[in-house]
Amino acid sequence: MATQLKNLSDFSSASEIPSAESFSFGIVVAEWNAEITNALYQGAYSTLLKYGAKPENIHSFTVPGSFELTTGADLILKNKMVDAVICLGCVIRGETRHFDFICDAVANGVTNVAVKYSKPVIFGVLTTDNQQQAIDRSGGKHGNKGDEAAVTAIKMAKLNETLIN
Repeated sequence: MATQLKNLSDFSSASEIPSAESFSFGIVVAEWNAEITNALYQGAYSTLLKYGAKPENIHSFTVPGSFELTTGADLILKNKMVDAVICLGCVIRGETRHFDFICDAVANGVTNVAVKYSKPVIFGVLTTDNQQQAIDRSGGKHGNKGDEAAVTAIKMAKLNETLIN
C-alpha cells in the first residue's frame, strides 16, 4: 500500500507550503465514523492554523455521512466566499457493495463540485478495509489524512490565486 511507504503528515520532501494567511477555507466533515472524522478534522484545522490561516477564515460544517460531503461542499461554495473546501470522511468496507458505490459517488461528486465552481475541493476521505486502517491514517502510525488535505487545500488555493491574477 502506498501509505505504508509515506506518512500522511510528513511534508519534509514536499515543495514549499505557501502561507494560508490570505485564504479562507470551508471544512465539511462527515458525522459517520465520528471517532475517525473528528481526528481528521483536528488534523486539518490545526494544519491550516500552523500555516497561517486565521480562525475566523475557517468555516466548519458537519453532514451526516460521506455521501453528503458533496452536497455540503456545494452549499458552502454557493453561500460562502471561500478559496477552498476540504471534505473529510471515512468509509470502511463492509460485507456488501455499498462501500464501492459510496466511495465512487463521493470521489466523483467532489470532482464535479470543484469543476462547477472552479475552486479547489479536496478529497480527504479515508476508504479503508477496516477500522484499524482508518485509525492508522487519522493520527496513528501513518499520520493524518486531515493534515494532508489541509496542505493540499493551501497549495491549490495558492495555485488558483496565481492563475487568476
